[in-house]
Amino acid sequence: MFTTKKIAVVSVINDLVTDNRVNKSCLTLMECGYDVVLIGRELPNSLPIKNWPFATERMRLLFLKGPLFYFFFNFRLFFKLLFKKADLLFSNDLDTLLPNYWVSKIKSIPLIYDSHELFCEVPELLNAPFKQKIWLKVEKSIVPKLKSCITVNDSIANIFEEKYKVKFQAIRNIPVTVENFKPLSKEQLGLPLDKKIILLQGAGINVDRGAEELVDAMKFVDNALLLIIGGGDCWDILQKKVKDQDLWKKIILIDKMPKLQLMSYTFNADLGISIDKNTNLNYYYSLPNKIFDYLQAGVPILATRLPEIENIISAYQAGIFIEDHQPETIAKAIEKLLSSEQTLLEYKQNTKIAARELNWEKEKQKLISIIKQVA
Repeated sequence: MFTTKKIAVVSVINDLVTDNRVNKSCLTLMECGYDVVLIGRELPNSLPIKNWPFATERMRLLFLKGPLFYFFFNFRLFFKLLFKKADLLFSNDLDTLLPNYWVSKIKSIPLIYDSHELFCEVPELLNAPFKQKIWLKVEKSIVPKLKSCITVNDSIANIFEEKYKVKFQAIRNIPVTVENFKPLSKEQLGLPLDKKIILLQGAGINVDRGAEELVDAMKFVDNALLLIIGGGDCWDILQKKVKDQDLWKKIILIDKMPKLQLMSYTFNADLGISIDKNTNLNYYYSLPNKIFDYLQAGVPILATRLPEIENIISAYQAGIFIEDHQPETIAKAIEKLLSSEQTLLEYKQNTKIAARELNWEKEKQKLISIIKQVA
């Protein structure tokens, strides 16, 4: 790639297409005058990349998970970064930090680290103490030495700052406002006109996100259709539950799709779901992207009382909460909301206020400031 501009090389371990935070970071870097190269990987079921305004490189790996996958991903990423011209490195999450840090030191290139979550507190590592110990060692050996760090909310920023005595700037993953967006209609999407649409969306619909209980709850919900759009560790479990309980008339599972396509479904929803469980610190302090997606689409929210989520929903009176994950409790909350058109209308009006105040145009100014400081 020949250019007279400065080059920012951004790396992430996923397949790029559904990571809207990384996409926004790349676009913000371009706005700051950089040519951007985004490096990730390609999976057997990865969606194609179409018409992106920055360069992308996707690595195919023989191993898709486990220790060998992480070893070869980091090994290849290190040499890609080492031999690629770059004026700035941008590392997304702990699983890309090690090669980025080494190359930043070897080549004296500034590095921005974006931690999307409390990586060492995810359930996959809590249930594997040896793996968790390795990642904690990587984190403890590098993060205290970093100068430019960001994360997704104030709670996680405070945890990192207290633990490592390094400043973390909270930059929430608020979606870009799409001007004059015209969603496809229910008819065009093949959705029923006589039923309320309940939506759970997300690329990480994993264990302890409440999806299994939500499926079970639909046995007790009438005149509504649940759409679960995305993917994750418990996808096969959800498919089996729908089949075994003969819920195919009440629940449709749809594989992950590009953001603009997903938005049509979001804008047609009557209720958005975000019911992660308080089973680990990572979930407890999470602020899922879908919260902002629902608000931007004018969709009231049913959620669990996790601090960052509750702060936003309560501040704007944009939804209600469940107190436990019993399917009957979830069903009663859904019925309570969907049975009152007046309540739904009030919440929808409140989401419009939230959407005006919570937008990427405002939020990205913090990232722009950090990029300029690094430059």
